Amino acid sequence: MKKILSLLAVTLAAVSCGIYSFTGTNIQSDVKTISIPFVEYKALRVNPSLSNELTEALQDKFRKLTSLEQVDVDGDLELVCEVTGYDVKPQAVTANEVAAQNRLTVTVKIEFTNRKYPEDDVSQSFSAYEDYDSSNSLDAVESTLCTTIIDKLVEDIFNATVAQW
Repeated sequence: MKKILSLLAVTLAAVSCGIYSFTGTNIQSDVKTISIPFVEYKALRVNPSLSNELTEALQDKFRKLTSLEQVDVDGDLELVCEVTGYDVKPQAVTANEVAAQNRLTVTVKIEFTNRKYPEDDVSQSFSAYEDYDSSNSLDAVESTLCTTIIDKLVEDIFNATVAQW
């Protein structure tokens, strides 16, 4: 019983000090705000809604899983993102040299700045992809694919910045 109480006390102390939270974040207690500006789109192939959807997904993730206040500029944390790649390539080729599967890949470059703890800064690129049957046109499946890809990217970005996995 004493071991359980000791473990509980240590866990509560760590959570209250801002060292760790049950959402998996690792944010110091004096870090209060975050800025997530609109995601820039720099890929050659155009998807007009991707920047907006990715921006909203990132803001939602940080709003739901952290207690950080989102501010337009000069947050204690700043997450600047740009879409650098949006590519479709054949994946599985049939005997007739026709693609049976295509892969949509989205690449995002981030610059994460922690103004209070610069040692936590992150500059990194992330890619996520989804395969689809080549009998479907990209237009027919693009929205569904992008939703899944955005979910993967947001999870990876969140983990690399405030969860520091």
